Amino acid sequence: MPSIPPLPSFRSSGRAAHRLPRIPIPTARAIVDCGVYVDGRRLPGRFTHKDALAEVRNRGAGFVWVGLHDPDEGQMTDIADTFGLHALAVEDAVKAHQRPKLERYDDTLVLVMRTVAYLEHELHSVSEIVETGEIMVFTAPEFVVTVRHGEHSELASLRKELEAEPARLMFGPTAVLHAIADHVVDSYVEVAQSVELDIDAMEEEVFTPRSQIAIESIYQLKREVVELRRAVNPLAVPLQALAQKSELPLPKEIRRYLRDVADHHTGVAERITDFDDTLSALITAALAKVGVQQNTDMRKISAWVAIAAAPTAIAGIYGMNFEHMPELKQVWGYPAVLVLIACICVGLYLNFRRNHWL
Repeated sequence: MPSIPPLPSFRSSGRAAHRLPRIPIPTARAIVDCGVYVDGRRLPGRFTHKDALAEVRNRGAGFVWVGLHDPDEGQMTDIADTFGLHALAVEDAVKAHQRPKLERYDDTLVLVMRTVAYLEHELHSVSEIVETGEIMVFTAPEFVVTVRHGEHSELASLRKELEAEPARLMFGPTAVLHAIADHVVDSYVEVAQSVELDIDAMEEEVFTPRSQIAIESIYQLKREVVELRRAVNPLAVPLQALAQKSELPLPKEIRRYLRDVADHHTGVAERITDFDDTLSALITAALAKVGVQQNTDMRKISAWVAIAAAPTAIAGIYGMNFEHMPELKQVWGYPAVLVLIACICVGLYLNFRRNHWL
C-alpha cells in the first residue's frame, strides 16, 4: 500500500487552520475535500475532519463541509464517530443504491438523491444510455457531510461556485443542502433533454417510409427511460417535505429556494413519464410496421411461388412419359408448350403487379 506524502504547511494568522503533517490514511483516501466556513467564507489551510469540527466548536460559529467519495465501512465509521451520525444512516451510506428519501435523526437531516449522467452512443446501438449514481447529504448546525457514489457526480465545481458567493453560505449547512439538490435536479433536466433528442430521432425513423426498424434499440431506450424514472421520480416526496414541513430545521429563505427546486423536479418528472408513454407508442407502431413489412414480403414470395408453379405443373405432366399424350408426336409440340408456359407466367406476373403483390 503506497504511503501518502506529508501535506505542506500553510501560514495563517489568528484562529485559522490547524497545520498537521498528514491526514489519517484510511479516511484520507475517501475524503475529496474538507473545509471550514465562517461568515460564508472558507478559512485558509487544510484540515482533517476532526480538527475542522474542533475549529468550528472552538469558534462557536461556522460549519464544516466534508466531501467523501465511495467510502468503505471503516472510513465511514470514522466519520460517523466524529460527527455523531446515526448507525442506520451510516449503513445506507456504505451500501449505496438507496431509494431517494429524507430522514431525520435529532438535529441531523439525511437526504439521499440518485444522480444521473447521459452517455454518448449510436442511435441504433444496444448500449447503456443513462448512468446512475448516488449522493447522500448529512446536514446539522455544525457540519455538512456529502457521500458520493459514482464517477459522474462530482461536487468540486459546485463547491467553487458556492465559495464565490459568501452570501449564500451565510445561511449555513442548509445552503449547501439546497445547492446540491438544485445541482442534481439541473442534471436531471440536462439528461432529459438529451434523451428527448434520442426519442425524437427514433420517432422520425420509425415513421419514415421504407426505413429498417431496429426494435432492440427502442426497447433499450425504453429500459433506460425506466431507469431514469426510477432515479428521478422518488425524489419528489423528499423535496416536498423539505419545502413544506415547517418542523424541519431549515431557514425560511432556504425553504423558498427548495420550493423552486421541487417545481423544477416536478417538470422533469412529468417529461420522463411522457417519454415512457411515447416509447410505448413507438414500440406498438414499430411492431405494426414490421408486421406490414413481413406481410408484404410474404405476398411477394407467394406470388413468385405461384408463377413458378405453372411451369412446374406442366413439366411434371409431360414428365410422366405416357405414350399417348397430346401433341407428343408433333414437331411443334415442344415449342407450343414453352409458349404456353411463358404466357401463363407473364399473365400471372401482370396480374400480381396490378394487385400490388409484386
